[in-house]
Amino acid sequence: MRDREPSGCAPPSSSSPGVTAVPSEDLARARKLLEAGQPRQVIALLAAPVAADPIPTDAAYVLAVAQRYAGAIDAAQLTLRRLLTAAPEHPRALQELGHLHREAGAVGPALEAYERALLINPALRSCYEGQLALLDPARDRQRCQALKRRLAWLDTLPKPLHAVIEWRSQGRLAKAEALCRSFLQRQQRHVEAMRLLADLAVRLGALDEAAFLLDSALTFDPDHRGCALDYVQVLRRQQRFDAALQRAERLCERYPEEPQLIALAAIERLQTGRYAEALAGFAQVLTLVPEDPATLTNMGHVLKTTGETAAAIAHYQRAIAAQPGHGEAWYALSNLKTYRFEAAERSAMDAALAAAAPGSTQRVHLHFALGKALEDAEQFDDAFHHYCSGNALKKAASRYDAQQMSEELAQTRRLCTSAVFAGGKAGCSARDPIFIVGLPRAGSTLLEQILASHSEVDGTLELPNLLTIAAQLRRGKHGYPEALSALDAQALTALGERYLAETRIHRQGASRFIDKMPNNFRHIGLIRKILPNARVIDARRDPIACCVSGFRQLFAEGQEFTYDLTDLGRYYRDYLALMAHWQDTLPGFVLQVDHEQVIDDLEGQVRRLLAFCDLPFEVACLRYYETRRSVRTPSSEQVRQPIYRDGIEYWRRFEAHLGPLRQALNAERPEP
Repeated sequence: MRDREPSGCAPPSSSSPGVTAVPSEDLARARKLLEAGQPRQVIALLAAPVAADPIPTDAAYVLAVAQRYAGAIDAAQLTLRRLLTAAPEHPRALQELGHLHREAGAVGPALEAYERALLINPALRSCYEGQLALLDPARDRQRCQALKRRLAWLDTLPKPLHAVIEWRSQGRLAKAEALCRSFLQRQQRHVEAMRLLADLAVRLGALDEAAFLLDSALTFDPDHRGCALDYVQVLRRQQRFDAALQRAERLCERYPEEPQLIALAAIERLQTGRYAEALAGFAQVLTLVPEDPATLTNMGHVLKTTGETAAAIAHYQRAIAAQPGHGEAWYALSNLKTYRFEAAERSAMDAALAAAAPGSTQRVHLHFALGKALEDAEQFDDAFHHYCSGNALKKAASRYDAQQMSEELAQTRRLCTSAVFAGGKAGCSARDPIFIVGLPRAGSTLLEQILASHSEVDGTLELPNLLTIAAQLRRGKHGYPEALSALDAQALTALGERYLAETRIHRQGASRFIDKMPNNFRHIGLIRKILPNARVIDARRDPIACCVSGFRQLFAEGQEFTYDLTDLGRYYRDYLALMAHWQDTLPGFVLQVDHEQVIDDLEGQVRRLLAFCDLPFEVACLRYYETRRSVRTPSSEQVRQPIYRDGIEYWRRFEAHLGPLRQALNAERPEP
């Protein structure tokens, strides 16, 4: 069985983050040979260059198609495995993997590969047709109908929007945005184009524009389910949780028997702190989809957040029993930090990893879970191997540019001079926020728990609001951080008041609150300009200990520098340079708190911390582990225990593997 489509073998050369080392004329010739039905000649042309390292991804895709056409199935599988390890989100490679599984009669893996491809590029016709060929129209009636609707949608989509989707799937967002805007200038009420442009706006950090586009699209077509779903997601990212919940509940009322929508409403209830209602919603999903592993895992997450650890473990284990390869549940157990895997569980994870699709999220979760399990078994070399493998998959799917990040932080140092902050304090005069910044895994959750144990302080979350303001300023007429010099007092005050208004939903009534988004260290200048009476605490930890801990942690998003030891070391150096700049430029505005000193002298550091925040001493801050509150970070279980010293030198167990990190940390820094 061969699946051919006009563009199936000819994505543009930038379709993935991999390397294309094959000359363009050879690649063009290979595609023509394939279209002419001469796959063996394609194999002769491309086999040698594709064997190179790093793998040339576009040539590897064409070779895999040729190998399948020639009946060399094992060779095609090997090519695709290498390709998807290097570029896990190459949509056409995933489509080809689906074709291979389909021809082998592996229905489940084929359907999974097709769906993974469509999540990245929903314009791949063969993925819809491949699924329809595998599904039973009687048994899978609803799924078949949904696939046919999506095919019909694809048929009605204008060609320029096909191109927008293609560019988007390649990560060429500026080109996709320009083409989509050009189309909308001609067809101003085209709902699908508005939805695509909204998605691009989200990816570019322009959440307000995305919300406006989706709201407008729903005005033109109130019944457009895709726009309604997207709007809920955007409202959540904007921290407009009540509005997101209202929209989600409205969808549930319209489609009362759809598990996806019931789960969506449960997630929105979780965001608003309605944990019991969220659990009830997930329980309702289980009545419609019994023992659904994703739902059981979500229930475990809620229970973990509220401190019901035993119940959380039970739900994660139920998810694994329902689907042994459900990597997220395995990782959730490991991420408790206090759970210890038995030998049989490690063997089960090994088996699940062997069966997981190349480059899949399941593989990432399983690698990190096995890393933690092997650590606990004191098999540290094998553990580090799994951390490296999981991080390599994440890095392959990432477009993080360490050089670009270094240049951005250096520009902040150049432009945010003492003169920018001279002339008194503009901005909002409120003293409510306490920002805890730094690198992930530097002890910020412990500091938050200590402060949140004070009667005058609310603990919240890692709030994205300041990052959103910075992103909007960057897209504005002045740029960022140039806007810090250009905005007048009224504009700065308005931004400070906006931050307070947007974050109010997370507060419980105390006069002060904590925002512990670690990446806010990049924006201390913005904090000083819009909230000059806020307090900023720099959570600091030994560089190697901090970086190794970050490398061993799988973050949901936003910490892409942790996927590579060299990137980690470089980022840490850039962080130190920027924090030194803030200390010189804004003396007294930031308090550095070293994790090791907190462990050695808890009371002394707590008194210092409270004095900096203008808070009276309360003994509850010393007994922080008795404070009952929801904690959503990876350290949630650790901060529910008294101080312990075990983690200070833990990194030494991996010392043999840390050469690249040490080299990056000790590298000479060029002057900006």
